[in-house]
Amino acid sequence: MEFSREDLTEAKRQIDSTLHKLRETIKTFESKENPERYKSQITLAKRRVKAFEIANWFIEQERNVKEEIVPENGPYPENTARN
Repeated sequence: MEFSREDLTEAKRQIDSTLHKLRETIKTFESKENPERYKSQITLAKRRVKAFEIANWFIEQERNVKEEIVPENGPYPENTARN
């Protein structure tokens, strides 16, 4: 599947927003009087954070690939040996 740089940028923005909310949720649950009561919610939120961090990493890799512009005559400067 092919995505534009703008698609990737917007996806990253949305993931960053969700990550922020999840991290705040984790802080809230962990600061409760009895955090053990929220153990499953905390675990789920932490797993989602990890998944979104992985997704963000892949988005960044794809955005970096899209930034690499290769001239029409190839990636070699003029007068450079092409072994």
